[in-house]
Amino acid sequence: MALLRRHKDDPGSDRFLMREKLLAIGDDFWIENDQGERAYKVNGKALRIRQTFVLEDASGEEVAKIQEKKLTVRDKITVDRGGEKAVTVHKALVGIRDRFAIDVEHGEDMKAHGNVVDHEYEIERDGETVATISKKWFRVRESYGVDVAAGEDVPLILAITVAIDALTTR
Repeated sequence: MALLRRHKDDPGSDRFLMREKLLAIGDDFWIENDQGERAYKVNGKALRIRQTFVLEDASGEEVAKIQEKKLTVRDKITVDRGGEKAVTVHKALVGIRDRFAIDVEHGEDMKAHGNVVDHEYEIERDGETVATISKKWFRVRESYGVDVAAGEDVPLILAITVAIDALTTR
């Protein structure tokens, strides 16, 4: 499937293919790497009061749980890893719909900005881009790419991307 073009200035990054409009309770889908291989599975848990997704690696091991938080003033989704909250993703207080704050429990906070609804945005930490999300890299309809910078926590960045997608597709 190698429809992914690698940026010349980003030789160590990892790129993944995500499907849009498939994030619904009970829906499962695979995230493919740039070789077209199934790398992670997003498992939409049905029959739950809160919107819940489980990110699993290719062998079926849970690497993150993405869960909506109810009864809050702003929409929020948490990402848990190993039974502990790792990240909270929520719409930013200031700005338009295309800004999200990403509160990291044991690390520097991040933010997502750009055209989130159309899957053309960046996730940044302290002014440095940690991931770029774009539809421009693919010829496959209803898909978008996630390009994760070298050295970043790939499953965490993919879980954050799923959380942002879930917050924007309600």
